[in-house]
Amino acid sequence: MSNLNIKERQVGDVTILDINGNLRIGEESIALRKTIRRLSEEGKKQILLNLAHIAYIDSSGLGELVAGYVSLRRSGGQIKLLHLTQKVSEVMMITKLLTVFDAYEDESEALESFKTAELEAPAPVLNRGVAL
Repeated sequence: MSNLNIKERQVGDVTILDINGNLRIGEESIALRKTIRRLSEEGKKQILLNLAHIAYIDSSGLGELVAGYVSLRRSGGQIKLLHLTQKVSEVMMITKLLTVFDAYEDESEALESFKTAELEAPAPVLNRGVAL
């Protein structure tokens, strides 16, 4: 039985996942992986994870955060973190993952950062090769 509840809400182009419970090996980490994968397949590639109600996170939970981050980055998307609890923040600092993820305490600021990132993203390079 999963001890993780994920609620989705949409604010503009950003999908916010309000996550409640434990993010650990087993059904919990699988549920997060499936949710992120589904959102990406639906074209929702800007995801904000609200971790305010995460009571516990283990290495498997961290692994799913990293896997989601890498997967979305490869497809042109982003994952950012919101409201890290003290325990999650400590684990993220120890593992140096806070140097990888953008983390915010203010939801409005986090949402605005997605817009700023879009403006700063380099224009795609088109291959205009000519066949001879």
